[in-house]
Amino acid sequence: MKKLVFITVGIMPMIASCFQGNSAKDLDSKTTIIGAGASFPAPLITAMADEYRTYTDKKVTVNYQSIGSGGGVRQFVEQTIMFAMSEAYLEDEVLESIETSTGGKAFNIPITLADVVPIYNIPGVDKGLVFNSDVLAGIFLGRIIRWDNPEIKELNPGVDLGPLPITVVHRSDGSGTTNLWTSYLSQVSDEWKDLVGSGTSVRWPVGVGGSGNEGVAGAVMNSPGAIGYTSLSYALLNNMSYGYLVNSSGNVIEPGFESTTEAANIEIPEDTRVLFTNTSSPRGYPVAGFTWILVHENLDKNKAVKSREEAVELIRFLVWAITEGQELAEPLGYARLPETVVKRDIGMIARIKWMGEDIGQQVLDEFELLGNHS
Repeated sequence: MKKLVFITVGIMPMIASCFQGNSAKDLDSKTTIIGAGASFPAPLITAMADEYRTYTDKKVTVNYQSIGSGGGVRQFVEQTIMFAMSEAYLEDEVLESIETSTGGKAFNIPITLADVVPIYNIPGVDKGLVFNSDVLAGIFLGRIIRWDNPEIKELNPGVDLGPLPITVVHRSDGSGTTNLWTSYLSQVSDEWKDLVGSGTSVRWPVGVGGSGNEGVAGAVMNSPGAIGYTSLSYALLNNMSYGYLVNSSGNVIEPGFESTTEAANIEIPEDTRVLFTNTSSPRGYPVAGFTWILVHENLDKNKAVKSREEAVELIRFLVWAITEGQELAEPLGYARLPETVVKRDIGMIARIKWMGEDIGQQVLDEFELLGNHS
């Protein structure tokens, strides 16, 4: 493996000029890149796909199906798609099975930061209702059943909260969004941890299910008194009321770009497999984490990747998505990647191969994202 030495100038401005000089003009035929998985990043990856198709003069199409993290990971392991997306990183057991079947690793490459917010439908109440960990755990455990509960009213003095019954809405499919939400509840509530636990799919104590972030959002919008959880981007796109959370430092935090990025102000391991829900950062939003693109190290062993050309175009799209493509994040309600995380991504992309050939590193060299190396 060649040693990576990053050049010192900023990554984002440099990648734009490099792509303008290379990727689009070098394509000789049309290529389709196929992915599936989490619904949370679907608006972002769709916008990226549209922009990238235009950027490559319609010669590269990215086809992404929003089927939930569980379905995406399953298809990724079965090698029916080129990449998957999830807010839950691949566990050791899954990574070991992939290494056994492909002879190589699978990489968890962050593409954006996920923030999961409580959304609600209370007539006359706009965004900004304050929740703490005890209230959220109580609601989703079925202990707090009406909106005029004293614990909620204490956090929201002056807000008119009538005796409207609470209807809990949760995901019915395997979901990285659920993984973040339940990981947070497990960290802040021993009762939740013991009775329910965390994961992409759990046995919910109460409530009704919706498929995808869009399904949960739709069920909440159509049910006065309902509460659910979804990404901030979905709440913004659908003009939904969403709550603020009291974090571990006791501060009321409005979800947003700065507070979500601040939550990630921790040491990031090389493989990026880390959750930072219930962050210790005083200004950090407590239900936040990465959304990862999952990709095989040995792309020739992925049955969905039919040729070296397809493998190269997949890598080119990955590089574009974590660099120039980040410009699309904030306008759609997503937090862009910190440059420290982009460097972690580049380190993993450099290890992607086709029949033993270091095509990941070749693509990075093509776009001058690596400096002198040996």
